Amino acid sequence: MIKKTLEQIKSMIQVENNIDSFGHVEIRGVTIDSRKINQGNLFVPFKGEQVDGHRYVEDALNKGAAAALWQKDVPNPPEGLPIIVVEDTLIALQELARSYRSELDIKVVGITGSNGKTTTKDMTANLLNLKYKVQKTEGNFNNHIGLPLTILGLETDTEIAVLEMGMSSIGEIELLTLIACPDAVIITNVGEAHLQDLGSRERIADAKSEIVKGLCENGLIVYHGDEPLLRERMAQFESVAQLKTFGRFEFNTMHPTSIQPTDNGSYFKVNGFEKEFELPVLGTHNILNALAAMLVADHFGVSFEQMNSGFSTLKVTNMRMELVEGSNGEKIINDAYNASPTSMKAAIELVTSLSGYEKKILVLGDMLELGPEEQSFHFEVGKEIDSNQINYVFTYGQLGEFIANGAKEVFPEERIFAFQDKTLLLEELKKYTNPKTLILVKGSRGMKLEEVVQGLQG
Repeated sequence: MIKKTLEQIKSMIQVENNIDSFGHVEIRGVTIDSRKINQGNLFVPFKGEQVDGHRYVEDALNKGAAAALWQKDVPNPPEGLPIIVVEDTLIALQELARSYRSELDIKVVGITGSNGKTTTKDMTANLLNLKYKVQKTEGNFNNHIGLPLTILGLETDTEIAVLEMGMSSIGEIELLTLIACPDAVIITNVGEAHLQDLGSRERIADAKSEIVKGLCENGLIVYHGDEPLLRERMAQFESVAQLKTFGRFEFNTMHPTSIQPTDNGSYFKVNGFEKEFELPVLGTHNILNALAAMLVADHFGVSFEQMNSGFSTLKVTNMRMELVEGSNGEKIINDAYNASPTSMKAAIELVTSLSGYEKKILVLGDMLELGPEEQSFHFEVGKEIDSNQINYVFTYGQLGEFIANGAKEVFPEERIFAFQDKTLLLEELKKYTNPKTLILVKGSRGMKLEEVVQGLQG
């Protein structure tokens, strides 16, 4: 983590007050939460609409913080304390991270995309960890605050940082990539998430492509080559970067040549390499995420022969294609962390492909932030479900009802259940479970469908 005296901090960000008397004070690490102060931290308060973090500055210092930032337009900074006055505390945090990153002898991998960012981050870090000391984004620290904090938490002997970059509007990825200055980037895909904010998949592709703006000279760009919108946008970088693609089709740099799904993951092979890989994560879409990670690991000198060792210890973040067991012995795929039409169809495709079950049940919730076409997106998901492979469809939420309506186009009505109440959904669902049942639970984060999973386990 960052360890600097205030005298050194003064050379890294624009300071508005005289801190010479505290120049010898050393900060160790940065926090924005006064409840989580570690000895020697730099505390960064934010001036919010509801809560002003400056109210907690003195408390943070009393708890062991070595110093604190203070925004210039906030009156009455404490006197006689190690306070660094800046124009804007958020911008100062970002500038401090940018400056610290430039000092580190480190390689950075940046990852963005509509779906699969976190899983791809976990896979990439695991593969690179076979050869390097690696740190990665923890939790959801992938935004304009989380990414700077992640960078400021990097140890000086870390060799590669794998950083996830999220967004909700144009310009946000550009900000993050210019702070991180990646040596390699991955764009996992272009989906429908954020259509409500950006209006079209073309605009989403523009936003995701911003990650290239911070790429170092002759850096590596790995992207989903099956996506025409990305192929169009990445073509302009052929002369200034190394371009590699992954996808299902043979024209990609790397594509799967065989896939054998199992109850716990998949076996797969890729073009140009005879060895079979074993991925302990469910879904063909996750094999594509693995290909992206493999291309980056190969770029940094991790051999394909080693990669199964990296996959074998993979643990993806909770509620992402997580296989658990219910109280009746039923198998549950908990994919309740998020949902878009692309990711929901991929999860349904997985359930369709798995064998050895007497019953397969889908529990699908609202997909949020899809904009004015949200109802038709839900209807089409329902309409495309294979009634020969799926036995029952349960939906939750107002938009979920449109999934049910779409499913009624191809299913008998008695196999479709639409609920606005999780308790009632759970009561009905339990009537259909036994040890030979497979259940997919998927919806947007706001629907909290993990409560259904917990109910099946309880």
